[in-house]
Amino acid sequence: MSDTLKYLVTGAAGQLGGLVIDALLARVPAGEVGALVRRPEAAAPREATGVRVRVASYADAAALTAAVAGVERLLLVSSSEVGKRAAQHGNAIDAAKSAGVGFIAYTSILGADSSPLTVLPAEHMATEQALAASGLPYALLRNGWYTENYTMGVPTALEHGGMIGTIGDGRVSSATRADYAEAAAIVLSGDLPPSGTVYELAGDTSYSLPEFAAALSELSGKEIGYTDMPPEAYQAALIGAGLPAPVAEMLADSEKGASQGGLFSEDKTLSTLLGRPTTPWRETLASAL
Repeated sequence: MSDTLKYLVTGAAGQLGGLVIDALLARVPAGEVGALVRRPEAAAPREATGVRVRVASYADAAALTAAVAGVERLLLVSSSEVGKRAAQHGNAIDAAKSAGVGFIAYTSILGADSSPLTVLPAEHMATEQALAASGLPYALLRNGWYTENYTMGVPTALEHGGMIGTIGDGRVSSATRADYAEAAAIVLSGDLPPSGTVYELAGDTSYSLPEFAAALSELSGKEIGYTDMPPEAYQAALIGAGLPAPVAEMLADSEKGASQGGLFSEDKTLSTLLGRPTTPWRETLASAL
């Protein structure tokens, strides 16, 4: 078997990366698709479909360089380790440059260079700048919020009869992970865009959290209220609920930024790429129930 590989998706055992693999398999032969994972056992089911598995972590520069050797097009899915991302992504970009990768698409965050959020965008901007400095052809997939970020809290909201947040009147233009994954597969497998192309990706419609709670009430038949809190109180409540402090800080900061418009967009680039409307948030909420 040849060591060359047309497409390689990092973080392929993760939620987004796995969906990108699925979307690629709907478009190209399995033998052209590679899955980069940290642990070989994580990708065993993929190997059965003909996807080629390579193993490396973002922290292991030598393993990364070997893993991306012979790759034409790389999807760099952002690391889940907030606070370590910039260094980890830098390792991946250096490895890609050493190996002569032909193109990188990177999953950044909506409006990274102008976002009122303060925790998440910094490492994405550092990565975007590293890509620009690398000399490699690249594109930026600036993903907005996942609808699942809120639907995952539905069981808790139903248990307690309410939702909390610090978003105020802010609106969220979210789409599903599968929507963003499909867009990534389309960019990766299509005619390559000019280097440095930025895709601002968000859902076609938006909602406030009071509207989300009202929809949850309607769909579940149980009255669900929404309580808005100061950011510090919301962060403390998340920690009290068992979330690690850095995660609670990130979520509170994200919602504070959303209250200033940081998760809202009227850009229809995502649905244009998909050739269809983004998945309606109410539909995702109904599925979560």
